[in-house]
Amino acid sequence: MKTTRERPIPMKEPASRSKFLKELTEVSILVKRLSAISILMSKPFTNSTLMKRTKKTVSGIKTAYIAALLFLTSLCIFYSCNKTTSVENGTGHLEVRLTDDPSTFDAVYIDIQQVEVNVSSDTGASSGWHPVPLIRPGIYNLLNFRNGIDTVLAATDLPAGTYSQIRLILGDSNSVVVGGQSYPLKTPSGQESGLKLNIHATLTAGIVYRLWIDFDAGRSIVTTGNGKYILKPVIRTFSEAIGGSIKGYVLPAAARPEVFAIQGTDTLLALPDSATGYYFFGGVNAGSWNLLFHAQDTTYVDTNASVSVSTGVVTDADTVLLRLR
Repeated sequence: MKTTRERPIPMKEPASRSKFLKELTEVSILVKRLSAISILMSKPFTNSTLMKRTKKTVSGIKTAYIAALLFLTSLCIFYSCNKTTSVENGTGHLEVRLTDDPSTFDAVYIDIQQVEVNVSSDTGASSGWHPVPLIRPGIYNLLNFRNGIDTVLAATDLPAGTYSQIRLILGDSNSVVVGGQSYPLKTPSGQESGLKLNIHATLTAGIVYRLWIDFDAGRSIVTTGNGKYILKPVIRTFSEAIGGSIKGYVLPAAARPEVFAIQGTDTLLALPDSATGYYFFGGVNAGSWNLLFHAQDTTYVDTNASVSVSTGVVTDADTVLLRLR
């Protein structure tokens, strides 16, 4: 019988983050056309030259591309607020990805309906499971994700801590294609409560973690000998922290401060909380970052600082006080 081949599912970020990054990129293209940015980046940062160029750069951005900057600001407020909340509430961000090892089958379709994680290491635990919302529940062809290709299955913010298990709950529409012929894949009755895997992933508040579920399609499918196939998943998991984070405070609120984080050609913007002065940059690359604290109230003096970011670590940039002229 004929089978309908699934179109490859492109690797993608969680919807909210993907949309934000797309919009941020579009606005950045406009902003980076300004010569002020290239001036700012073209020379080493020093206190004397940086302070002179910062005011000119920010002023140029505002006058030449005020609409773009306002839009960019609104995006950063939305994104920073979400990230700030995750740090203050003690949550980390978990992203679950699916990948596969090679096999000789034409296709292996797995119906994934739900993903959950648990802090307990007890494989018989029936409580303590935290759902990780799927980006797209449904059927995935494992063979689309070979040779280092993966896809985002699910993502969510979770309380910081160590998670010992992950559970995949499958639907009934599992099948394998052999020689152009499609066959249903039966799941053993003992796996009806979900496929449970040990992960031992530690989430730190404010840090993004990726967890890969690596199916071995070739070893996961057993032939019964009478033309039937059984799914007995052979899966391994591995995880890593993605970048680090920067947090801090800038005061006073009367200065209406903005914070720019710069590394090479990357420039990020955060608007501190109007009451506390708290700001946060999440998921940034490891390495040295230059922080520019710009006072929109011109009676205050701009300043700068440098911080070193490590993967999996929230770097505290302390409190910066902007002084009057």
